Amino acid sequence: METKYTEDHFEEFEKYDVLTDKDIFTKIWTEPRRIFKFINDTQYEKYLYILMIFAGMVRAFDRASSKDLGDHSSMFSIVFGCVILGGMLGWISYYIYAALLSWTGKWLNGAGNTSSIYRMMAYAMIPSIIGLVFVFLQIAVYGLGYFKNNSDYLESGIAGSIVFWISFAMEILLSLTSLVFTVIGLSEVQKFSIGKAIVNLILPIAFIVVPIVLIVAISMVF
Repeated sequence: METKYTEDHFEEFEKYDVLTDKDIFTKIWTEPRRIFKFINDTQYEKYLYILMIFAGMVRAFDRASSKDLGDHSSMFSIVFGCVILGGMLGWISYYIYAALLSWTGKWLNGAGNTSSIYRMMAYAMIPSIIGLVFVFLQIAVYGLGYFKNNSDYLESGIAGSIVFWISFAMEILLSLTSLVFTVIGLSEVQKFSIGKAIVNLILPIAFIVVPIVLIVAISMVF
């Protein structure tokens, strides 16, 4: 009787792969599925809101650069908007997307809810958040030119070109890594294959965002 109790107790303990906070941020690079399984099984949420604040900043800086805000805005207003407004409000878009992924995922018999998907997305964004280092590096080197619609800052000499191309390559690599982590994490949360997880990521865009854009475009014409 005592032996059975010991075995059952051991099996119960072994159900969870115990990981430290440090493990979450270091082992996610080599064992992403293990990390996302732990996050999902234990509902691990430490640093969740901090990560989402930085994730919001990532999106804000990306939009500021792609929309050439430097052509008509000051450096202070751009950085302030990206850090404060992007950081404080950027999480909303991720939460909405998580809700859409949960909704469309149910069409594929997914197991995840909005909270579990949102939680996963926060940690999947770790590589993209690290990419902020290269964004700030370019801002330090090129100033407002980083946000302008011209390539004059690329002609700032060999050193400037090296900074640009290394930063550009690293940002792309880290963004792709976040995308891969999101696919793996979603497959773990939704209990999907990788293929179904990719389909789940596309569905909200194909069935919701595109029709909304078309409706807005049509309304503007008429």
